This record gives sequence, structure tokens and C-alpha cells, in this order.
Amino acid sequence: MRRNRLTARLVTALVAATPAVALAVVAAAPPQPSGPAGVAGRAGPLVQTFPFGATGALRPVAATSSAELPARATEPFSMLGVTWANPRARARGTIEVRTRAAGTGRWSPWRALETDNPDASGGAEGARGASDPLWVGPSDGVQARIADPAGRPLPDDLRIDLINPDGEQVRTAPARPRMAPVSAHYPTRPVPRMVTRAGWGANEALVKDAPEYTGPIQVVFVHHTATGNDYSCSQSSAIVRGIQVYQVRSKGWDDIGYNFLVDKCGTIFEGRGGGVHRSVLGAHTLGFNTDASAVVAIGDYRGTAISSAARASVAQVAAYKLGAWGSPPQGRVVKVSGGSDRYPAGRPALLNRISGHRDTGATECPGNALYAQLPAIRAIAGAAPSGLRIRRLNNTIAYAGRHYTRGLVRPLWDLSTPTRMIDHFEVWVDGRLLTLAPNGHRLSRMKLPRGRHAVVVKAVHLSGRTSATGATVIADPVPPRFTAVPQLSLRTGTMADAVPVRLTWTATDPSGLRAARVGGASQAALAGAARALNTTARLGETGTWAVTVTDRAGSRRSSSVTRTPMLLAESAARRTGTWRTLRDNGFLGSEAATASTADATMSWTFTGRAAALVVGRTATSGRVRISVDGRYQGVLDLRSDTAKYRQVVWSRLWRDSGTHTVTVEAEGTTGRGSVMLDGLSYLR
Repeated sequence: MRRNRLTARLVTALVAATPAVALAVVAAAPPQPSGPAGVAGRAGPLVQTFPFGATGALRPVAATSSAELPARATEPFSMLGVTWANPRARARGTIEVRTRAAGTGRWSPWRALETDNPDASGGAEGARGASDPLWVGPSDGVQARIADPAGRPLPDDLRIDLINPDGEQVRTAPARPRMAPVSAHYPTRPVPRMVTRAGWGANEALVKDAPEYTGPIQVVFVHHTATGNDYSCSQSSAIVRGIQVYQVRSKGWDDIGYNFLVDKCGTIFEGRGGGVHRSVLGAHTLGFNTDASAVVAIGDYRGTAISSAARASVAQVAAYKLGAWGSPPQGRVVKVSGGSDRYPAGRPALLNRISGHRDTGATECPGNALYAQLPAIRAIAGAAPSGLRIRRLNNTIAYAGRHYTRGLVRPLWDLSTPTRMIDHFEVWVDGRLLTLAPNGHRLSRMKLPRGRHAVVVKAVHLSGRTSATGATVIADPVPPRFTAVPQLSLRTGTMADAVPVRLTWTATDPSGLRAARVGGASQAALAGAARALNTTARLGETGTWAVTVTDRAGSRRSSSVTRTPMLLAESAARRTGTWRTLRDNGFLGSEAATASTADATMSWTFTGRAAALVVGRTATSGRVRISVDGRYQGVLDLRSDTAKYRQVVWSRLWRDSGTHTVTVEAEGTTGRGSVMLDGLSYLR
């Protein structure tokens, strides 16, 4: 470990001694996850150009062997390159750039540009020498430097060109209902629950130097302390304190070498100081401390496997550190050795992103049993969220695989992956990020505009992998519409104290009708497709029938009709011909009128909206002709195999109330006898 520290200091000293721009250590927080890129173009210039300046005193760049472009904010760009005046000249030395990611403020590591391609323009006028271009993604800041260790002058007119492929244009999507913008910034990346340095009693007076920081974490090394397994978890803090003292006082290090420690109960401890969310340079893996982090299992795991709790914690720490910089925990990476007893300095090593200490050095660490568990740890750390499902879409009604709502929706979801392995949740509507939720949340709230929507809940793992589940939601805040308001008519059937009536209506809704309910004078719960109800109404009593229709989103609309059923007895009719009175309890009012001659008529005049003829029917009944307001309506045959009394056999409905006359004429038929009339019912 001491060798790593000395090597790092030597490299720093050598860099400072060269004419190149001195390296700056930036204590940057790890990147936060970002949502899917939007489709809209980014406005701004197509090309931005910035000249290099000489380092040190102000003098022409061509007379120097080093130059720089200090860090600066820019308009948006996604690609860059460095050019110079003479297309035949070569930029000797190394050109390095770093960029700031748009929207996050994170600076990339320094990257070298390729400069060994000669000009291919054939000497065209205005041609310039240039590096190969570099795609850096959406960015809004840049810093650059160039140095020739041999001290040779740099080309004239060095400048950096920033290219924005979407510059000076904005692509717009077709007009559509606007939803509320994202209600919050991305949740803070959840730090694994752990015992802090203060919690385990770190002796900060022992720490020799301020923490140093390295670049993005590309690999996590797994170790064991080899301190033995015969300890209780209540003693873990003391063990960690002992390790710190040993590694500082006995081994001469600056601080505890590991970034994280995990005991056999799965408790995580903060290791080397400097911030668990930052890329702290540790002293743990000879030759490979740069751009790396380390987690050590407290104990000896040469012959004993770590517990499932400890395994889950090691995986969580690895996913937390690697995923923050987009390094897939189940992937591999090539690292160049800084010098170890297995890889000499400068030799590349192909490593798993989660590797054991023995993968880079001649050591048993982390023990055969723990080393055999590394594939399972990689699988846990690099898995996508599993079992994600929407349990309920509160404030919606499900029908035929879709969900209907009046607008306000509260999705409730769950998943089988432990919360500790989740970074955050995202709720998307129609391909747009609507809201975000921390890893412990399972409920969101949204207001949807009218129309059909695709609602997707996405779970983001600490590793960066995602899983999604969704549902189709139709927002319909508008209540149904009655295209024909409720109407009451008389219908055929048997009449007593109540009259057979039929209630009809027509309603519609874009999302479909779920239910209809009739209240008031009659009560009924019906399906949404219902358009009528056969019921009865008591004679002489005014009744109101209210119809309420409900659409699939739960919106309601009501309409009603009020009517009074009345009865005109046969004795109230104007008569012609010969009629005689029949008395029987089976007749309305115990009386009816009968006739058998063709010239016998009976007429009723009334004011109302509907009328119905009430008769008696027997095996020898004849036929009657019906006219309304002097207009022939048709002939009714009153014959029946069995005797039936108080029968409504004909009815008529008018749009509006009015005065009408119904005339019934007996029609003589050979072998057929009389007709019996029991009165006329009408609605007013």
C-alpha cells in the first residue's frame, strides 16, 4: 500500500515538472442518474470557436511548447476538435480535453485527442490542420490543454471548435395536451445505510494528509481482513478502529486503506475519509488504486463463505459505487497497472468490474470461499429490478385491460428487489418523464389531461439498469351526455292499481358507459348498455323517474321525467250503437262495457302525452278498429284462448302534451261475438 502512495506522489511531481498545464484535483460529487434524452433539439450556434492561450507569461502560442484553454461555460455542444492554421503542420505532444455534462454540471475525465491524421483536402484554400473529432454528448463547458514534452513550438492559431449538431434550430412536437412538468429534481442517489466514521469512533487525529480524489470508479475490489471470524457484531466497531490504528501507526499509511468495511451481520462501515459519495483514492490494491474503490469483509474467508447479509451489503456497496459512474457491475474493464507483484507498471489487466484482490496481486485475499461468491455478488449488484408491477392505479376503474379516470391518478407499485438496491423510481406518461420518487416510495400522484395515455413506472437499480411496467389509462373528466332525455310511456300488460309503463333514455360517452341507475318512483341498477326499464306507476299518483348514467371513468350525469298516470273509465266515454254493462270484480271498478254490433263506438278525449286501451279478452272476443284524432290506427284482435281482464293491448306516445281523442269501434265478425272495453289510461 505504501508503494502505491509513493508512486502516486512521484507521478504528481513529474507532471508538475513538465511544461504542461498542472493537473488540478477537483473534489467532484459522483454523477446523478439522468432520464432518457428528450427529442427536442437544443438551440444555440452550430459552431463555437475559442483560441488557446500560452501558459505562463502572455506570449504568442507559436513560441511556446504548452498552451491551455481555461475551464469555461459555453453554449450547448456535443462534439469538439482542435484545429490550427497550417494544414501541413503537426501538433506534436498531447492534446487533452475535458467537458462538463449539460444539466448535471459533472466534468468528465481528461481525454486525449488523436492528432496523427494528415490533412486530406489536397491543399484546398482555407484548410486547417486538425485533430480527429471527439463526441462528448450534450455539454455546456470545456477545458483543454496541450503540451510537447520535447519543448518544440506549437502550431499557429490553435483553437478549439465546439460543434452543436442541433444548433440554430428547435424541433417541436405536434400540439398535444400539456402535462405538469417534472415535479422534482432527481432524488439524491441513496447512500447505503452505514456506520459513519464518527459512529465507529475513527481517530481523526491519526489521519496524516487530506484525502485525495481519483477519477470515475471503474472497478471495485473485494478483500477480507483476515482478522478472524470469532467476533460478535457488537465488536465490529472496535475491530474497525483497530484496523485504522494498525494501518496508520504500524504500516505508515495516511488513514485506513479500505473505502468500506462489512461485518458478518451485513453492517456497512465507512472506511477512508473524504466522502462515501466521492471517488476517494484508497490504499488497498497495489498498482490499481486509481479509479477504483474497495470493500473489505471483516473476517477470514479462506474456508468460510460470508453470510447472505454480508453478501448483500458487499453487492450494494459495489452497485452504489460503480453505478454512479455508469460502470456495469457485471462488466469488465481494462486497467493499466501502476505496478504490482502480478502486473508490472504499464501492463494492462482485463478485470471484472467487481474483482477480488488476488486478481491483481499475489495474495490469497479475499479467501477462496469469498472469491467463489464473487459471481453471485456481481449478479446481485448488476441485476435489473425484478418483479416490478403496478398493484393498483388508485382513482381509476379497470375495464377490458384499460384503466379509466376522471384525471387524478395515484399509481401504487411494488417489486421483489430489495429497496436497498434501488436508486429511484420514475413515472413516465406518453414517453415524457412526469415525476420521480426516492427508492423507498411506492406511490405517486399525477393529473392527466383528457385522452388516452401510456403510464409507465420505471425502477432504476443502483447499477443503472432499469425495469418498467405500464398500463393504459384513459382520462375522461367530462360526464356522459343524454342524447335523448328520459321518457315515460304506457306499455302492454295487466293493469290493476298500477299501470304498466316503460322508461326509456339514450346516453353516450367517448369512454363508454359503465352503469345506469333509476331512482325515484322506481328503483333499479342496470348495466351501462341499458336504455330502457319496464316498470309500473300507481294510478293517480305523480311520480318522478330519475336516470343516472356513469361512464367508465366514474363521471355521472342525471336526468329525470315526471308523470301522473290517469284512468278514464268506459262510463266516461261518448258512445254510439248498443253497449251494455258487465259487472265483475275482475274489471276495473268492477264494471266494463260490451258490444257486438259493428256500429258500436266509444270515444275518450283527454289531455296528456300517452294513452293506452284497457280491455277484456276471451275465446269469443272480436276485433276493434282504433282511430286517434280521426286518423285510423289499425285493427286489434282481442281473442284469447283464456279469459284475461284489465289488459292493456294498445298504446300511443306523443312528443309533447296535447288534447287527443281516441275512438274504438267494434268490428262485427261472423262467429265472433262481443268486445269488452274497460277504459282508457293516459299520462299527464
